[in-house]
Amino acid sequence: MTRQINVGGVFIGGGAPVTVQSMCDTDTRDVSATLRQIQALAGAGCDVARVGIPDMDAADALKVIAAKSPIPVVADIHFDYKLAVRAAENGAAKIRVNPGNIGAKERVREVVKACAERKVPIRIGVNGGSVKRGLMERHGLREAMLLSGLEQAELLEDMGFTDICLSFKASNVPDTVAVNRMAAGKTDIPLHLGVTEAGTSYHGVIKSAAGIGALLLDGIGDTVRVSLTAPPVEEVRAAIALLKAVGLRKGGVEIISCPQCARSALNVTSLATELETQLSTINYQLSTIKLAVMGCVVNGPGEAREADAGVAPDGHGQAVLFRKGEIAGRIDESEIVAVLVSEALRLAEERG
Repeated sequence: MTRQINVGGVFIGGGAPVTVQSMCDTDTRDVSATLRQIQALAGAGCDVARVGIPDMDAADALKVIAAKSPIPVVADIHFDYKLAVRAAENGAAKIRVNPGNIGAKERVREVVKACAERKVPIRIGVNGGSVKRGLMERHGLREAMLLSGLEQAELLEDMGFTDICLSFKASNVPDTVAVNRMAAGKTDIPLHLGVTEAGTSYHGVIKSAAGIGALLLDGIGDTVRVSLTAPPVEEVRAAIALLKAVGLRKGGVEIISCPQCARSALNVTSLATELETQLSTINYQLSTIKLAVMGCVVNGPGEAREADAGVAPDGHGQAVLFRKGEIAGRIDESEIVAVLVSEALRLAEERG
């Protein structure tokens, strides 16, 4: 088990539930826009939000943002140690920094001092594209990434600072998985998982699911970000769906729907899409409500019975409604979405 850090009241590592993170794409100096986006991220289920701090104006804007944000805010820092110090002073719940590009050891010590005084953890972020060339030439990418992160963590620990999180991200899935498996075997520092520069929603979700999912199923990883070339809220939704798929998060509605084929007697694609849209904002968290939309009489009825509520065609122009494996009646196709939405809301109230 990894050690635990406290990020503004959100616990990471040490057996705490795996948390979801995302990063704002707003100009941090635009306080109103940034707070609106953080609010949207929180509403989608995000646990921790990160903002970029490119200059002192952004670092000063963080004071208001951190005070008004509904979730902890992480400051993303590169190169200038003074920005990290100011961000810690202005309420950042965590600092994301690469000590290797901060400069002299005394500058790193100033960052550590500011964070230690305020109990602000530091994430050491190692990306495949920014590893020192010398390490790459001697060890290859994976070992170089690992050594880079562990050396920087050791530097902070030698200064008496242990509230550390590590991330090892490459745009290549096998490299990301391999280096995180290596790290998990060598340190008890919490690991932040992600496949960096993963791409657009389609490709990025697939790469992230393959990389992050493989590690989570190994029991590796304490917090995740699905990095997408897409609005940040999409990152959060994808991350939550991924955590549910590997059995690490419950809540909301899971829609079980079959692939379309020549046997389909219902327009499953249209029905499942409409259900997802109407139920995407349900905030029920105690357990996952499973709804099924099945398209044919061959596998549909049996598979629909596995859900809390579901429908399958009856072979005579209508749909059979199931509740917990038992036939509850027959309905017209035009009623399916309304009936299943009603079922989901009823179940959430009963279990609430």
